[in-house]
Amino acid sequence: MQKESITKELEIELQNILKYWSQNTLDETNGGFIGEIDCLENKNPEAEKGSVMYARILWTFSAAHIQKPNPEYLSIAERAFYEIKTKFYNPEQKGIYWSTNADGTPKDTKNQIYALAFVIYGLSEFYKITENKEALELAITLYKSIQQHSFDEKNKGYFEAYTSDWKEIEDMRLSEKDVNEKKTMNTHLHIVEAFANLYLVWKDEELRENIIGILETIDEHFIDKNSWHLKLFFDENWNEKKDVISYGHDIEAAWLLQWCAEVSEEENLIKNYKYYAVKMADVTLEGLDKDGGLWYEYDPEENHLIAEKHWWPQAELWIGFVNAYQLTNDQKYLDIFEKNWEFTQKYIIDHQNGEWFWGIDKNYQKIEKDKAGFWKCPYHNGRACIEVINRLK
Repeated sequence: MQKESITKELEIELQNILKYWSQNTLDETNGGFIGEIDCLENKNPEAEKGSVMYARILWTFSAAHIQKPNPEYLSIAERAFYEIKTKFYNPEQKGIYWSTNADGTPKDTKNQIYALAFVIYGLSEFYKITENKEALELAITLYKSIQQHSFDEKNKGYFEAYTSDWKEIEDMRLSEKDVNEKKTMNTHLHIVEAFANLYLVWKDEELRENIIGILETIDEHFIDKNSWHLKLFFDENWNEKKDVISYGHDIEAAWLLQWCAEVSEEENLIKNYKYYAVKMADVTLEGLDKDGGLWYEYDPEENHLIAEKHWWPQAELWIGFVNAYQLTNDQKYLDIFEKNWEFTQKYIIDHQNGEWFWGIDKNYQKIEKDKAGFWKCPYHNGRACIEVINRLK
């Protein structure tokens, strides 16, 4: 593989992803971004708008501006920041609305900790390019809300969700496919990711100690040292609940937790998470198809494979396997990345309209879900391009 040529291809792909979002998703009627564009490029101007989508747009365009300064990227990031602070932030309760109506009025007002984390992640990246004190202050406020309301003083870890005024809530799930439990791998992964990014711009020692604490909790509870897959769902007392193997989360956590450990500068954690990163990359091979694509999920109890290849696990595979190559200097990891890049180009990227399709099924038929929407954002694929470009240079 010629690193230089593939880096150039990824630079072009990153530009194409960002171009799609900047040209197709702006809501000129209500401000911000359109809540949904389907796989046929039909825009739904009445669609609900998600805080996670907005936070991910904020992060992506801020990170892209760091990568290659561009006034358009800065403008999109500023647009996302304005919407978050004026429409998604709940100043009375110091929380984040899960969603708004198309016109920007609150719709689902719950405090999903996952959403607060992503807003912190985006605000911290935005601060890097603007030094906007309001953005940093808002990120710190949300960090303190998570620590005050979500942290489990008794058993450690973080609870999933609350009402808008921080009361207990019956349905804590991120989405309908999730198990309704109080502690999840997915939320912990993105809390520590957010806290680490905040620490890069706000060197608070208590924040650093909290990052270390979360990494220790993840090490103890969420990483299965027998299989090297992630355990996904627990109750408040760390009793594990039935779950699936999520190949995309395995490989995302592999590199992302190592990065968080490096941000913490805690040598023992860095050593452990570098070791885990390779182990988790190796076990992700269980989900790799012969065409180079990564399957979505597998249920070991039912011996059932969800035979779909979604866009985001492919993106996370790139970073995870390039990271494994950097740690081991073993060419096989780079070869796996290269084959998946070819798979992604062939089946996942929409070369006609831009951006990536949701994915394909086992028969290589397109999955007819959002092109842009609540969960379909430029974060996974945009970040994968940025990370791999930087790592291969």
